[in-house]
Amino acid sequence: MTSLPVRDSVSNYEKISRIGEGTYGVVYKARDRTTGEVVALKKVRMERERDGIPVTSMREIRVLQQCRHPNIVHLKKVVTGSKPDSIFLVFEYCTHDLGRLVDAMPRPFSPSEVKCLMLQLLEAVDFLHSHWIMSRDLKLPNLLLTNGGQLKICDFGLARYFHAFDEAYTPKVVTLWYRAPEIFLGQDTYTEAIDMWAVGCIFGELLQHEPLFPGRTEMEMLERMVRLLGSPSEAIWPGFAKLPHAGSLKFPSQPYNYVERDFPHASVGAMSLLNKLLTYDPAKRLSARAALRHSYFQEQPPPKQPADFPTFPSAHDTGLRQKHQRRAEMEQQEDVARHKQGAKRSRAQLEVEERFGEAFGAQGGQLRGSAVLKRTRNM
Repeated sequence: MTSLPVRDSVSNYEKISRIGEGTYGVVYKARDRTTGEVVALKKVRMERERDGIPVTSMREIRVLQQCRHPNIVHLKKVVTGSKPDSIFLVFEYCTHDLGRLVDAMPRPFSPSEVKCLMLQLLEAVDFLHSHWIMSRDLKLPNLLLTNGGQLKICDFGLARYFHAFDEAYTPKVVTLWYRAPEIFLGQDTYTEAIDMWAVGCIFGELLQHEPLFPGRTEMEMLERMVRLLGSPSEAIWPGFAKLPHAGSLKFPSQPYNYVERDFPHASVGAMSLLNKLLTYDPAKRLSARAALRHSYFQEQPPPKQPADFPTFPSAHDTGLRQKHQRRAEMEQQEDVARHKQGAKRSRAQLEVEERFGEAFGAQGGQLRGSAVLKRTRNM
């Protein structure tokens, strides 16, 4: 297995403030005592761990070791504390997470700013998928933004390598508001298309300045999807009736798609892209590569350049409260559920993922052979 990039001690860093906390660790804004560089210091939560570093953190480290991209947060090193089980991940520091920023902003991003953010997000997701990696946790709070207008995906605790053939994966992935319908309906042989549904939810949230599907339960999530997109059926989603939970659920009689009604100020291109990302059938859902070529990005106004992006006061420093208490509650519930789920993950499975990543991810994700043609038709 790949060795961890342990370099020095956490004593080399001065903690400035706590900027986040979740099931997998506490995150601090810190300063390198030697260079003066400001970094993000994530303390790995080790409670209840009997076999060393948690699997989620091992996954995050290994994925980030292979993923060097301008729009993916950079893991600088892994350092240790005073105790053997005290481990910290050192990341580049980014001023904002988009979840907090959007909740604190009095107005939505402008059309050119949304295009700038979406292009960067799609570039990063395309890079991940071309290297056979699913994020499985794309959401607004997992997107960071620098003062230079650069977007970066963070938090890869649920990421994993996927295969060209159908394979059963962990069913309870992706935070509730961003979870694809096939997962709610019990499909465990899902594909990287689940990331693209989450990208669609993020796009909708940036456009309307509100979460697209802020449900509290899985059933409420499905009801909200139907209200906006119409009811799923065999006609638009071949194989829908055979999904494990499809037969036990009664969907409202809603044959019409109301996306355009709910986004009255969005452009024709924006509505086209949103509909293609929020397509029920994962086989027809747009890929990241195809989305990058969509006509939406050629419409006026053009995407704003990251260097021209406005700057905002950091929520980390100003203590801005979230506008949506629902988001905080949802995140807390998801953290608890994932901790229980992650504890069941075996080291043997992680080793298999790593071997697959070394064999395929390191090749730049070259999709070869008839076995993967069905996965590339939307690219």
